[in-house]
Amino acid sequence: MELLQSLQVFARLAELSSFTRVADAMQIGRPQVTRAIQELETSIGVRLFQRTTRTVRLTSEGEQFYARVKTILGEISDVTAMFSTPDSILRGRLRVDIPTAFSQPGLIESLRAFSTRYPSIELALGVTDRTVDLVAEGVDCALRIGELPSSSLIARRIGMATMVTCAAPRYLEEYGEPETLEDLGMHRGVTFLSGQNQRPLAWQFVEGGREQSHICRQGITVNESNAYVECGVAGFGILQAPGIALDRFLANGSLVEVLRNFRPHPRPVSVLYPSRTHLAPQVEAFVEWIGEQFPTLYGRWLAQDRAG
Repeated sequence: MELLQSLQVFARLAELSSFTRVADAMQIGRPQVTRAIQELETSIGVRLFQRTTRTVRLTSEGEQFYARVKTILGEISDVTAMFSTPDSILRGRLRVDIPTAFSQPGLIESLRAFSTRYPSIELALGVTDRTVDLVAEGVDCALRIGELPSSSLIARRIGMATMVTCAAPRYLEEYGEPETLEDLGMHRGVTFLSGQNQRPLAWQFVEGGREQSHICRQGITVNESNAYVECGVAGFGILQAPGIALDRFLANGSLVEVLRNFRPHPRPVSVLYPSRTHLAPQVEAFVEWIGEQFPTLYGRWLAQDRAG
């Protein structure tokens, strides 16, 4: 295996800590991954990884080597970008993950337009409410909504999503419409269970310029976005979600906005990817494309980006 590919395999193994994950991410055989690392260690005379039956981790020498290799691969990527191929022949596999709430007709149709523009890119779409580990799971980029924790991932903000509190007309006929935040104590709600710990996700409201949280104690709890909205449509109670996910239900009257005067601050929508260095051309193309397209898809439900 030539040196450049061996360095690429080494970098991926340092990031993924799994021979199998590297093989899947690079679409090569696992024996090739093992051989590349063995040949690299033999050629430089240094053990780069400590291996056990359960873990693969860098040695101290491997950590030093990885820091230099990242720089080298980044420089090679910059040089080769000078002669980048035309859009029409961009190729390769592209794994994109989106929240279930964003699996709306507008976005899916726009992904079809992306595939038409780049026919040689093999698009793999993941749709989940789970927080995906991009590096560990071989995901090239992902859309996320909400404030992001500090991490090594690169985040590019593409919009600010308007949050809407709403309920079905049948529910409002039975329980009445809340006019103040204090009225919520007399109402039922649809509660979304978030994250691996399945924590109830609090609703947010702004009153007197200050944002405050509220968790409804009565109603139904759900751990999937589409079911969450459908429970609201069915009349289980009040819910709060990005307008992006509610647009068609608000448009056809299946849901009605309530407490509009207490709308929470918009939530950032970002596209995340692991690294600016040696970014694959198909990933770079998608990041640029979604940054341009997203506001045109959901302009009605995107507020002005206060971060500029």
